[in-house]
Amino acid sequence: MTPSCEKLRLDKWLWQARFFKTRSLAAREISAGHVRVNGDKTEKPARAVTPGDVLTFVQARRVRVVRIEALGTRRGPAPEAQTLYIDLSPDEDNRAQNPSYEGKGRPTKRDRRSLDLSRRQTLE
Repeated sequence: MTPSCEKLRLDKWLWQARFFKTRSLAAREISAGHVRVNGDKTEKPARAVTPGDVLTFVQARRVRVVRIEALGTRRGPAPEAQTLYIDLSPDEDNRAQNPSYEGKGRPTKRDRRSLDLSRRQTLE
């Protein structure tokens, strides 16, 4: 096969690139119409994709936009799967986060009491 004729099923590529845990989950998302290939909505898991195609889909409440760079031959480890695509997704660091939480884990009893007290005062 020549490199220009390489094609792979869409559900199989999404599975090999580790976007979905099983191929049937990938096929279910595609059949539901939640995946776009080059901007066109597709409902066929058997749709052929080639390097250069741009896929858009939702994964874990996040819109993923990826460009296919290569077609895999197997479902290998994550570092190998990450070489199959380039992530074009917009950064979502602007999520609403708790400004008082600094990532120190669970608050102490004293911190919890002061937090409850401050919440009560804002409600009054």
